[in-house]
Amino acid sequence: MPDYFHGYAVVGLVAVVGVLFVAAAFGASALLRPAVPTPEKLLVYECGVDPVGEGWAHTQVRYYLYAFLYVIFAVDAVFLFPWATIFAEDGFGAATLVEMFVFLGFLTVGLLYAWKKGVLTWT
Repeated sequence: MPDYFHGYAVVGLVAVVGVLFVAAAFGASALLRPAVPTPEKLLVYECGVDPVGEGWAHTQVRYYLYAFLYVIFAVDAVFLFPWATIFAEDGFGAATLVEMFVFLGFLTVGLLYAWKKGVLTWT
């Protein structure tokens, strides 16, 4: 039974050490930083220009499509390059090739969706 809990004890110890390390870093930061609040330091800073208007900014929702397109190509790279390096080895035959074409088919569907939504046009 002690061997069973040994793995959990190691994980718990690492978690406790991590929490203590973060707490020590925050404590050292609070003790070592200069804290002299002056009216100039308490002003809002926006690129050296006095802030104008309200603080709310609207984000364009259409940018999720760019993130979606990035995910398509990132996933493609993550799975396609390692597959290409081991495809020539023994034991990877037609079944592996079919599986990769199914995977590329799913990515193509995502790319066609992005094209249909107009993400690939530069307007």
